Amino acid sequence: MTALNTAPRTSRTAPARPVTPPAKPRNPWRVVITVAITVAVILVFWSVKVDWARTVNLPADIARYLWLMFSNPAWDKVPEALWQTWRSVEMAWVGCLLGIVISFPLSFLAARGIGPAPVRFVLRGLFSLIRAVPEIVIAIVILSVTGLTPLTGALALAVNGIGTLGKWGYEAIEGVHPGPIEAVHAAGGSRWQTVRWGIWPQASPEFVSFWLYRFEINVRASAVLGLIGVGGIGDMLTSYTQYREWPTVGALLIVVIIVTVAIDLTSGAIRRRITEGSRVRDLA
Repeated sequence: MTALNTAPRTSRTAPARPVTPPAKPRNPWRVVITVAITVAVILVFWSVKVDWARTVNLPADIARYLWLMFSNPAWDKVPEALWQTWRSVEMAWVGCLLGIVISFPLSFLAARGIGPAPVRFVLRGLFSLIRAVPEIVIAIVILSVTGLTPLTGALALAVNGIGTLGKWGYEAIEGVHPGPIEAVHAAGGSRWQTVRWGIWPQASPEFVSFWLYRFEINVRASAVLGLIGVGGIGDMLTSYTQYREWPTVGALLIVVIIVTVAIDLTSGAIRRRITEGSRVRDLA
């Protein structure tokens, strides 16, 4: 009897061929759009008349004006600067309150699931249109009715705030968790009860945060609106800059920077406290 050959057989496997990924399809429109944008940027860049010879001396000029403004500021103008800054803050506050009062109900009507589709379409288009127009342009339009008064600046800030607060508001409403809303529906709640108990408790921290942030924006924008003569620290800055009283301009800028930074830090701390508190309640 012959012995069986029990030696293990070795199987030979062919080496794996490298897999080449398929070629990425080319999009000719992407190339056309890229070339068009590049050409447009180049044309815009060259159409701007820039005196390149003066740009060489730009750092030295900036240093000279900074020295004129801050080497010996006119501290005697600080009380008047504080008063004008307070008027700018008042302008920002009134504009923020008016924007909140008007945009708050419109945000709910523009939110999906609350307002009807035609109303949502009109309101969202209105918010976009308002955001496209700067505050200073709105102030120039209102100027013909109200005149050169702080009310003009407050109304311009309020109109622009309606566009931003309205958009932020309906986005916050649409981003809430659907669980509480479904619970109110299951309990037979009306639309008002759904908004009151299902949406508002979740969206209220974001609303308050947006309102505070809009106030910060208004404080900075109110100084710019003063350039057209509606009052505030911007009007004072324009006057002294035209007369080239650089020590006074330096004192005004110091006051503006300190007040603006203080408001930003305070508002930012409150906003963080509100948002962090809402997150803790959600986790609990």
